[in-house]
Amino acid sequence: MSVKAHPLSRRARVMVPAVAAALLVATTAACDSDTTSEGTSSSVRTLTPDHSEHEESPSEEQSPDAQQSPRTQQSFAASVSAETERLRQEAVKRLDGVEGRGNAVADVSVSGLPVAASEEVRSARVRVTNPTDEPAFYAVKVEFVDAEGKVLDTVVVGVEDAPPDRTVDAQADSRKAAGVKTFPRVAQAERG
Repeated sequence: MSVKAHPLSRRARVMVPAVAAALLVATTAACDSDTTSEGTSSSVRTLTPDHSEHEESPSEEQSPDAQQSPRTQQSFAASVSAETERLRQEAVKRLDGVEGRGNAVADVSVSGLPVAASEEVRSARVRVTNPTDEPAFYAVKVEFVDAEGKVLDTVVVGVEDAPPDRTVDAQADSRKAAGVKTFPRVAQAERG
């Protein structure tokens, strides 16, 4: 008794080698480079145009930790701090002429983040929900108050290009309120 193969299984047997060959060619083409980019480790093996393998000699090879990457953690942290400060300054300017609590208090909520006794800052999570149809800049003034309602510190944060109908987070940090049980609250919020 002979078993007749299903027509689909014949096509599959023909297609598998063709797909595998196409993937192999695409992968080889993607690796076919003798250049390195800023994010490529120098210890990565690459194929040069003549398809010979290039690798540093063992004496030249260093561990990734021993090499200074083009963008160190410190430079990354500095760029993040600079961007945060730029947004803060923009938010301060926008809140300068605002009367009352602003036009976006309903779009913003804050909650305190847990802290350890040894921490030097008190942090609050600022959540902004943009109900409009356009990306918007939000300027938010957060007050850190103690149990009696006394304002210990005021921090301004800016949220740039908050997407429409989405919620984004930012963080407000206070050094003045560190070590004290505080409660963050939204003092002002302006969308614009």
